[in-house]
Amino acid sequence: MTIPYEHHIFVCTNRRPDGHPRGSCAARGSEALRDALKGKVKEAGLSNVRVNASGCLDFCERGPVVCDYPANMWWSRVSLDDVQDLVAGPLSNAPGCEALRLTESELRRGKPV
Repeated sequence: MTIPYEHHIFVCTNRRPDGHPRGSCAARGSEALRDALKGKVKEAGLSNVRVNASGCLDFCERGPVVCDYPANMWWSRVSLDDVQDLVAGPLSNAPGCEALRLTESELRRGKPV
């Protein structure tokens, strides 16, 4: 069986009410981030990458959060300035954006530190 995408990218676009103590990815620009990622992936001709919006990924305080399945790579505090590095790096099977990666211990906890 062939899988249609090597990378399935989820960008949290959850929006909480203004003033919520955890904040939200959407309030930090994740919708524009998703659109920019989609555009850059298309521009790069990466037909093996699919970018989608997702609901809450439960790292609200570190948003915007982006994750890649099946690679199990997670990035936090991603900005529009990081889009080119994500597409040219991990999504093209090259290293990149290491400073934005959530660590294994952070992911295991299931909650941000």
